[in-house]
Amino acid sequence: MTTHRLQVSNLSTTFPTDDGPVRSVADVSFAIRAGQTTALVGESGSGKSVTSLTLMRLLPKTAGAQVTGQARFITRSGEAVDLLALPEPRMRALRGNELAMIFQEPMTSLNPVFTVGEQIAESVRLHKGFDRAAALAHAKRMLDLVEIPAAAQRLHEYPHQLSGGMRQRVMIALAMACDPTLLIADEPTTALDVTIQAQILELMRRLQRETGMSILFITHNLGVVAHFADDVAVMYAGRIVEAAPVDALFASPQHPYTQGLLSCLPGKARAAGLPKPKRLFAIRGQVSSPLSPPPGCAFEPRCDQAFAACKDAMPELRRSGEHRQARCLRVPELAQ
Repeated sequence: MTTHRLQVSNLSTTFPTDDGPVRSVADVSFAIRAGQTTALVGESGSGKSVTSLTLMRLLPKTAGAQVTGQARFITRSGEAVDLLALPEPRMRALRGNELAMIFQEPMTSLNPVFTVGEQIAESVRLHKGFDRAAALAHAKRMLDLVEIPAAAQRLHEYPHQLSGGMRQRVMIALAMACDPTLLIADEPTTALDVTIQAQILELMRRLQRETGMSILFITHNLGVVAHFADDVAVMYAGRIVEAAPVDALFASPQHPYTQGLLSCLPGKARAAGLPKPKRLFAIRGQVSSPLSPPPGCAFEPRCDQAFAACKDAMPELRRSGEHRQARCLRVPELAQ
């Protein structure tokens, strides 16, 4: 029986605004298996990053976010804890130690006034109790681990002196410094060119094989998901609309939104043996405003397969096959 490193149940995050409450994450549930990668996929604004920041308890206090649900995490010692209910000192001891995160933009995530070596060393001094010399030596080993050339020199350089790809490697080294059991990677390759992107992904895959860590990989790049993830959860308007093993999802997507996303890929028709389309497919319309969501299915205004009942109530996330779920009233039909 596969152990789950993290099980998220009914997670919701609501922000108060002058125009009314905005529910950025609504009733989200998913699991990450030990040593496996779960990808959280969706277009910009679907709630992926808010989900990760909520789990890490890094939402700014000034935002006044209201969080409900449960996030059951299995620690290195085998203890089960709820990340959303832990006292802040205990959460601070886990964050950066057993839980680590790679943020979207390394240039704004790294501190510009400290060398990269000092920033990596700070984490191990806090969580491992190393002195400054031992911590810097460990930081140098981490830079070697992520294959940064001339690591001894780069150790004493500042973020602005490094290229985008090297800054991203520093972020990975910083996240991996304390051997986390769960790594959250929030679009870690978005700003990189394709060659560097492939190198970063291969580096993360190698580190996962060597350490056995679990990864929550947040992205909107379906090509990356196909090659990197074991399981996929597709988000739309703050909710998960489909969840499945990666091969099953790409072979037979069951939610109309997932079908639309895959149809937008240029090579999809060619891979299916269909005639080359004259125009790229695009999902019509726009995501509804979070201040005035539709009463029924959030995707109904853009869905070509919708019918009258779709406007009445939000569909439940239904079982649609082995290890598969989809939030659609047509699930029995689409699962055929």
